[in-house]
Amino acid sequence: MVKPILISGIQPSGKLHLGNYLGALKNFVELQHSGKYDCIFFIADLHSLTETYDPETKPGQILDLAASYLALGLDPKKSTIFVQSQVPQTTELAWILGTLTPFGELRRMTQFKDKAESQACLSGRQEENVNVGLFTYPVLMAADILLYHPQFVPVGEDQLQHLELTRTLARKFNSRYGETFLEPKPLMTAVPRLMSIADPMKKMSKSQPDGCLFIDDEPAAIEAKLKRAVTDSGNEVKYDEKQKPGISNLLRIMSALSGKPIPELEKAFAGENYSEFKHALADLVADHFAAYRKKYAALIKNPAPVKRTLASGQKKAAKLATAKIAEVKKKIGLVF
Repeated sequence: MVKPILISGIQPSGKLHLGNYLGALKNFVELQHSGKYDCIFFIADLHSLTETYDPETKPGQILDLAASYLALGLDPKKSTIFVQSQVPQTTELAWILGTLTPFGELRRMTQFKDKAESQACLSGRQEENVNVGLFTYPVLMAADILLYHPQFVPVGEDQLQHLELTRTLARKFNSRYGETFLEPKPLMTAVPRLMSIADPMKKMSKSQPDGCLFIDDEPAAIEAKLKRAVTDSGNEVKYDEKQKPGISNLLRIMSALSGKPIPELEKAFAGENYSEFKHALADLVADHFAAYRKKYAALIKNPAPVKRTLASGQKKAAKLATAKIAEVKKKIGLVF
């Protein structure tokens, strides 16, 4: 029985934090082990070029993310793992899809507006950082997906708009040139909205490292960060987003990692103070990633298995991509 294809990717743009793990990587591993899908997971290095970066560090970031994939449990025997830029058919298809994409469709993308504002704030000069790549990002994402003929794409709510554009482009192409692409369906993921532990009114982001719990943090660093984590007036461990945003955020983290519902945690910590709760959370986070830290350190020290995985994955991905781009070129009249 042929399994439906599922595809997703993550940008290599620095250290992974708890939000990255709970928002994507934890789900990747669970989907792989479900046995329901033929999984493809890539490293979106081309997408990461839209942000200001240091070329000297980019290769290391790519290998670091690949090592994290493996250390967290992605298995190259069960999933295809590769680097986006090593399959050049991706950008070839992106150009072709770009000729079908209305300007207005891209202009209304909310993530472009958000990222453009963020880049402008970081640079202080909007014209320097808001590049065309940010604007055409959804078209490259559509190519990432459609090239491999997947039935499903795991997404959070923030990516639904981009996936809907992918489905729109598949329909437009099929209508003009004949059936070529599937319209992939979203596989909605329940992502807890993690906020910064330094400022619970802002989303957890590596641009504010003091508010992040990185998945490779050592236990002492986790303990120290959580001791400083912003809480609220009073001393009751109770979930209340409006009145107690700080402790509510920490409860979300504990619930996501322990698998226990928040009401059960509130009951367990009834009568305990914030300090005792934070200590228990620090132990939980440290223990949860203990095996990861050990395996990740070994892979970084000896990256040969990581490179072999990426090379093998590239061959599998290229085989699918070569067949699809040949079909596309024939359909649009570029084969003579």
